[in-house]
Amino acid sequence: MPPNASAISPKPSPRIWALVPCAGTGSRAGTQMPKQYQQVAGNPMVRHTLAAFGAVPRIAGTLVVVSAGDRFFDALSRNDQPKDQKPAGVMVSPCGGPTRATSVLNGLLALQQQGAQTQDWVLVHDAARCLIAPVQINSLIDACLDDPVGGLLALKLPDTLKREYQGRVAETIERADKWLAQTPQMFRLGTLVQALQAAGDRVTDEASAMELLGLAPLLVEGSAQNFKVTYPQDFALAEAVLHSRRVI
Repeated sequence: MPPNASAISPKPSPRIWALVPCAGTGSRAGTQMPKQYQQVAGNPMVRHTLAAFGAVPRIAGTLVVVSAGDRFFDALSRNDQPKDQKPAGVMVSPCGGPTRATSVLNGLLALQQQGAQTQDWVLVHDAARCLIAPVQINSLIDACLDDPVGGLLALKLPDTLKREYQGRVAETIERADKWLAQTPQMFRLGTLVQALQAAGDRVTDEASAMELLGLAPLLVEGSAQNFKVTYPQDFALAEAVLHSRRVI
């Protein structure tokens, strides 16, 4: 053993962060406020999302990216009711941009300002996927921690897939190798910054940016309940699922 071996400190393990882009307007949802703040099962949708990540002890902290001037979390912090307080370990940064890709990139840079390192892992998750469960988050982390690229939750396409032309079926597409991308999507912070800077606003998820770097993200089976609340009818379904979990 070298003389000073006992004095050498082991290199710290990469930490795991969560990043929740929360700057969208949710125009397709038909709500009077951004859909992530719409009440679902007694709480704003984003509260359910943050609660799931807060239940995973391995996550060092969660950064929520909001638009400039968004005071939603300020208002929660002033509320005396415990259920409406900002969850512990949650940071809020008003660095949201005009697109999801811009908001995520700005959020990653904000995480670095908070002390995150390039080798740390970041799980990027849609605020409107409020049915994500801690077991699914842990499943993704377990699958990706030793992977050289990282990966995403996804669901094998269950239905027959059609290509449309002028309102009519133009082709039936083979579905055996098709997956529906979900979130969280988990990648190294530094590599994801590089990927998003190279991709610009062309991509709608982080895996697409990684693919443009020539990388192949890992597909980790998710859950059909982890859908993105997008349209007015989705709110009732999300509420029913959340209420059913409480009964169980």
